[in-house]
Amino acid sequence: MSIPPRQLYYEGKVQPASSGKTFQSIDPATARPLTDVHLASPADVDAAIASAERAFASWSQTPAIVRARILHKAARLLRDRNDEIARVETLDSGKAFSETSVVDVVTGADVLEYYANLVGGGGLNGETVQLRDDAWVYTTKAPLGVCVGIGAWNYPIQIALWKSAPCLAAGNTMVYKASEFTPLHAQTLAEIYTEAGLPAGVFNVVNGAGDVGAYLTTHPGVAKVSFTGQVSTGQKVAGAAAGQMKYVTMELGGKSPLIVCPDADLDTAVDGAMMANFYSTGQVCTNGTRVFVPTALKQAFEDRLLAKMQFVRPGPVFDPATNFGPLSSSIHQRKVLEYIRHGIELDKATLLYGGPGLPKDLPAHLHAGFWVQPTVFTDCTDAMRIVQEEIFGPVMSILTYDTLDEAVARANATPLGLAAGVFTSDLNSAHRIIAKLDAGITWVNSWGESPAEMAVGGWKKSGLGVENGRRGIEAWVRNKSTLVDMSGGVATVFAKL
Repeated sequence: MSIPPRQLYYEGKVQPASSGKTFQSIDPATARPLTDVHLASPADVDAAIASAERAFASWSQTPAIVRARILHKAARLLRDRNDEIARVETLDSGKAFSETSVVDVVTGADVLEYYANLVGGGGLNGETVQLRDDAWVYTTKAPLGVCVGIGAWNYPIQIALWKSAPCLAAGNTMVYKASEFTPLHAQTLAEIYTEAGLPAGVFNVVNGAGDVGAYLTTHPGVAKVSFTGQVSTGQKVAGAAAGQMKYVTMELGGKSPLIVCPDADLDTAVDGAMMANFYSTGQVCTNGTRVFVPTALKQAFEDRLLAKMQFVRPGPVFDPATNFGPLSSSIHQRKVLEYIRHGIELDKATLLYGGPGLPKDLPAHLHAGFWVQPTVFTDCTDAMRIVQEEIFGPVMSILTYDTLDEAVARANATPLGLAAGVFTSDLNSAHRIIAKLDAGITWVNSWGESPAEMAVGGWKKSGLGVENGRRGIEAWVRNKSTLVDMSGGVATVFAKL
C-alpha cells in the first residue's frame, strides 16, 4: 500500500512545512519506512494557531445545531471510509487489522456522533434558579477559544476524535498534534472534517515530537491543552500549561488492578485478564496488569490461562486470524524487553509463559519488526519492579491474596489510579469492592470497553479531568453566572444610608 507524504493542515488545506524537514513513519511489523512526514517549525505552529484564532470568531457563534450537522456528516464519512483508514492505522501503529477495522475508527465516530447529538439537542444549555419572586440566577456556557490536542500512539485516530469531537461541538477550534510515532491519521481526519463542511481553521494539524508539543503548550494564543500519554510527560505538560492558567485535561498512565474474587467464574475471569493484558499488544493505558487471584485458586486460574494462551495469535497484521501485533516502535520494544528481563533476572518472578524473544512461529519476513511475546509472570510480589511500574506492553503479573480486604489495600497501594476491575458472581460484593478502589474507570465482570457515553479519567497521578460522556464536554466550556434583580433592592439599601 503506497502512502503519500503527510503534510501540515491549516487554513482548510494541506500546507508544506516551512522547516523543509521531514521524519519517517515506520511500519512496526516490518521496521520498514512507510512515508515521510513534514516537521512543523515554530513559524508553522504560529500559522496554525493564527488560523484557529481567526476561525474561532465565527465558529463559536455558529448555532449548535449547525455544528452538529457538520459533525454528523464527518462521522458518516469516517464510517464510509472505515477500512481504508483502518488499513493505514494498522500500518502506522502495528495493530492487527482485525482490531483497527472494528474498533479504532468505529469508536471514534461513535464519540463524534455522541457529541453532535448532545449539542444539537441542547446539551450545552445553562440553568435557571429562582432565588425569590423578583430575582433569579441564570448560567451560560461559552467555548474556551483555541485548544490544543496532543495525541498518543496507541489509538491514534480514536484519541484524535475523543479530543476534537467535544472541542469542536462546544464551539472551540483546535490545533492537533499526533504522536510522532503514529502521525498518518491526522491529515486524513482534517480532510474529512473539511469535506464535511467544517470552516477553514477550525481543525488544524501540525506534526512533530516533544519540542513541537512544548511550543504548543506554552503558546499565548492557546486556551486549553488536552494531552494523552505517559505520566512523566503529562506532568510537564500540565505544569507548563497551568503556569499560564490554561485549562488542561490529562489522560495518563496506570498500573491497574484486576481482582478475581473467590466466587468468580474462572473462565470469565481468565478471559478478562487476557483482554486486560494482551489486547492491542498490551499497549492500553487502562490495562489490568496486576491480576490478584485468591491463593486457593492460583493453580486453577493458571491452568485455564495457559490453556487459552494459544488464542493470542501473533502474525501478519492483515491476516484475519491475527489478533496480536508488534509493539509500536523499536524504542518501546527495547523498553518492554528490558522489563521482561528484569522480571526474570532481578525480580525473580516465575516466568509462566512467553519471555524475551520473538513470538513462536512468527514468519521470517516479520523478524525485523518490533515484536515481543505475550508474557505472564506468577509468584509476583508487590515490591517487584514489574508490578510497580507501568510497562505498557503485553506483560501480566499474577499476585495471590488471602482476604478481599487485603486485595483492595494492595490494589490501592500505588500512586496511579486509572482503572480497576472485579470479577465475581456476587453483585453486592462487586459494588462494595468497586467503591473502595482508587480508580476513575472501573468494570465488573468485564474489561476495557469505553463507550462514548462513559466518562473516562484517572485519579491520583493518572490524570486530570475526564473525556467522553456528558461530563466530558464540560472540559471544553467555561461557565458564566448572572444574577438578575428586579426589586431595586440595591438602590433601596443605599437610600437608607
